[in-house]
Amino acid sequence: MTAPKKLTGGQHVVRQLIRHGVTHAFCVPGESYLGVLDALYEAADKILLTTTRAEMGACHMAEAYGKITGRPGICFVSRGPGATHAMIGCHAAKQDSTPLILFVGLVERAAEGREAVQEIDLRSMFSGMAKDVLIVEDPRRIPELVSRAFHTAVAGRPGPVVIGLPEDLCDETCTAGEVSPYQIVKAFPNPAHLRRLRELLQKSYRPLLMLGGGGWSAEGVDNIRRFAEIYDLPVVTTFRCQDLFDNFHGNFAGQSSLGMDRRIAELIACSDLLIAVGTRLGEFSTENYTLVQPPCPRQKLVHVHPDPEELGRVYQGELLINAGPDEFASACAGLSYHGTMTWKKWTRQAHKNFEKTLMPDPTPGKVNLARIMQEIQDRMTHNTLIACDGGNFATWLNRYIRFSRFRSFIGPTCGAMGYGVPAAISAKITLPERDVLCFVGDGGFLMTGQELATAVQYNVAFTCLVFNNNLFGTIRMHQECKHPGRVIATSLMNPDFAALARSFGAFGAVVRETAEFAPALAEARACGRPALIEIQTDPEAITTRTTLTQIREAAMAGRSK
Repeated sequence: MTAPKKLTGGQHVVRQLIRHGVTHAFCVPGESYLGVLDALYEAADKILLTTTRAEMGACHMAEAYGKITGRPGICFVSRGPGATHAMIGCHAAKQDSTPLILFVGLVERAAEGREAVQEIDLRSMFSGMAKDVLIVEDPRRIPELVSRAFHTAVAGRPGPVVIGLPEDLCDETCTAGEVSPYQIVKAFPNPAHLRRLRELLQKSYRPLLMLGGGGWSAEGVDNIRRFAEIYDLPVVTTFRCQDLFDNFHGNFAGQSSLGMDRRIAELIACSDLLIAVGTRLGEFSTENYTLVQPPCPRQKLVHVHPDPEELGRVYQGELLINAGPDEFASACAGLSYHGTMTWKKWTRQAHKNFEKTLMPDPTPGKVNLARIMQEIQDRMTHNTLIACDGGNFATWLNRYIRFSRFRSFIGPTCGAMGYGVPAAISAKITLPERDVLCFVGDGGFLMTGQELATAVQYNVAFTCLVFNNNLFGTIRMHQECKHPGRVIATSLMNPDFAALARSFGAFGAVVRETAEFAPALAEARACGRPALIEIQTDPEAITTRTTLTQIREAAMAGRSK
């Protein structure tokens, strides 16, 4: 029998990634994990490694990969500055329930505790943010610990796991055992839960199904649609989860999201049975905990969540079900209804009210953002995927763009600026057949816009729409609400974004009025390379329903009373 072959720690790491089905990874190279990089060189035919320009971009790309595929996104960064920059992507993965494994190269084991160059305490740094933080001290345990990381990242509520790799360990040779590919373990609802759910529905007059959170698949989304159809339930989706239900479906009632329409808010507040699946029921979906009040909501609450520790943590419920969203949807798709549905008019009216929210309000300035959204909607196909950044510009997307296919929209529910550009690049790398659009504000673009260089280097052809109002718009809005007229720190002086894009080798165009957008978009999508369109918007156009001046005047009037 041939003796097991000795491999370096780096080779063992890469071997385990292949074992667990990894095909993509993102990184900023560092001297602390050169042994892993060398092993990735040997495995270039199995793992596509994308090098980014900053760790924030790399981790956002890995998070977007995890969001799109449901498999853990893989990111490699170096210690100290590398790990701190990557924390933003790790935080997004935590709040968005996205499976992610962040590998961090560390100082040599002999130097630990001496404050060696860029040394960090990884466990303290990521405690409370990651589901687990693992430090590999013995290369023979690499298969065990990498396997643990994969299982932890996808179990229950998905999330990030951090693995520390000391620099010398990556070059140390040893033999190590083998493990099986990871398995996803989720809880299922039991028959008693389903019987109780049916009883609650039979006694309801105004039920509402709310969908959100991570851990969904296309099959789960299809099954939850069947459940909604069987019981003729109105359906709302939470912030940046619009693609969990077909927005053109007669049961769709809108988004319980940031800046939601009053009619949708009233729908939630007036429901007598709220079935919340996958969502934590955070402040955006509950309008700062007013529509669904903790700890005891006015509505009877059925809360379905994959993490048992989330159930009862903020909200007490009539029925708490520890189950993955896919598993709950699968169980409910086979339910039948016996009796009279008393809420059919309620459901029809909810959808009509949603359709009324699509009627555009005026937009100040030469660029009418509602019309631009309609231009985009008219050109969207089943193949279009939109990646969105954090910022007030996204309120137009949230209100006017409708999605019909699962995973046609990704964005950070944590609101992290700088997410959009790397997420769009990751989406196009992961799904090269998809038509990818990026929505980003001027502030967010300049946080990770250098990743255009990554897109050009790897020939990732996507279209980036930069909404430029020369403001940190969300913060200016809150500033005018709380301290009207006392403006500081929220005005921006920006570069020529189109010229900047062209300097990278991308397509660049500027839209100064509405009529210029359609031809610019057509040219950008046809150019066959990364493209950027700068859309110059009036600073007054701060949300879809109001202006900065109106916000300021209302705040001042309130103070004078």
